[in-house]
Amino acid sequence: MRYENPLYLAEEAGALDLLSDGRLALGVSRGSPETALRGYEAFGYTGSSDPRGADLARDKFDLFWQAINGQKLVDGDPRMTPQGSRLAIEPLSESLPEHVWWGSGTRSTAEWAGRMGLNLMSSTLLTETTGQPFHELQAEQIEAFRQAYREAGHTGSPRVSVSRSIFPLTNEIDRRYFGDGRDEGSDQVGIIDGFQSTFGKTYAAEPDQLIEQLKADSAVQAADTVMLTVPNQLGVAYNLHVLESFAKHVAPALGWKPNTEGPVLGDPVA
Repeated sequence: MRYENPLYLAEEAGALDLLSDGRLALGVSRGSPETALRGYEAFGYTGSSDPRGADLARDKFDLFWQAINGQKLVDGDPRMTPQGSRLAIEPLSESLPEHVWWGSGTRSTAEWAGRMGLNLMSSTLLTETTGQPFHELQAEQIEAFRQAYREAGHTGSPRVSVSRSIFPLTNEIDRRYFGDGRDEGSDQVGIIDGFQSTFGKTYAAEPDQLIEQLKADSAVQAADTVMLTVPNQLGVAYNLHVLESFAKHVAPALGWKPNTEGPVLGDPVA
């Protein structure tokens, strides 16, 4: 959101949601740490008191959220509109607010997302360290989000996604890339964006082992959507193989039932 014009984004997202028959799933957040120093200022977005631009991103999102919820934000030109009229964005998709996900890396931002009535998108890291396994921290984050959602009086069913690096080892190439005994099978602790953070482990094993490992992952079990993080440097063909291997050999055992049109939204793993 640091780099976005909130009203332009609202109109573009509204148009896309209408064109796609309400199938848009829009994930937004402040954005990950960047190599540019206050890079958003080069795009003309100034006024942030936080060098990470977090306050700027939150203010922009607030305006975006008002816009997609149909609030009239701009005075009409009296030469073109009735005196005293106010204008909303166009086009307006009434279903769009249900399709917005906030990317959260902390419990506090997850709670904020719950109070706002958003969906939650949680990645492969959290900017906190307690000594607990990553999946337990993330499961607590998900519960905090859902509790905040309920306490705010929202009556919907918010979606929750978690990201995982999952590689079923089904052939020799898989084993060459991910089955060589490298120490990626445990969580990691490090510094990101100035915060001590916990990074989730990479899952790489034979399909039957993966199934048992993911069943023991409390955050995967608490979420309704799993997003697979794939290594783009290995190319499109290999990543397609990874996705197909997961869909064929792992996902059905976790409750994911594909149909002829692809994953069904709302299934445990999609």
